[in-house]
Amino acid sequence: MGKGYQCEGEVIVINRELTELDLFVKDFLAVLQKYSDYLIVSGFVSISTGRTRGTEDVDLLVPVMSTEKFKQLFDHLQLGGFWCYQADSAEEAYSYIRNLQNIRFAKVNEMFPNMEVIPINETKKTKFFEFNHPQKMRVHNFEFKIPPLEFEILYKELVLSGVKDIADAKHLRTFFADILKKEKFKEYESIVRLELR
Repeated sequence: MGKGYQCEGEVIVINRELTELDLFVKDFLAVLQKYSDYLIVSGFVSISTGRTRGTEDVDLLVPVMSTEKFKQLFDHLQLGGFWCYQADSAEEAYSYIRNLQNIRFAKVNEMFPNMEVIPINETKKTKFFEFNHPQKMRVHNFEFKIPPLEFEILYKELVLSGVKDIADAKHLRTFFADILKKEKFKEYESIVRLELR
């Protein structure tokens, strides 16, 4: 009781109502999931558990896709009321994806919040690992995928390590104290540290 969440099978259910930010992410994922898998990482993970802090972008790992598939996604996003910061055309935007450079999407006529799409492939060992070990989380009727909690905490503490990241990690350690596993921290640490090389 009073934990702010419960586990229903493999899904962590957060006990709160949806926010404007949740709805923005939900809209974006509704389109993205027709074309690609994804993983939400970084700030939104702690914000989704109720940590009150502002964020301008939501980070999303997406595997590099073919030009055709990306063009379909890009066009569908534009139809859905999103625009891309880096490019007006799918061809132009794809040059970023192909080179593993991030691109951002926001709602038309707005800058924030935005989705920062982070393209990955097997060369990005740490990100590829977390992408392939998703944890499901649900807020109200919105289910989405995040990294394993222990992995996310370590990534914030060891790799990102900014003031906000350390505070996020501390929040996650406290909020999920009942379900975090020592052996998982041990297992993930060497994988997270690959990002520091």
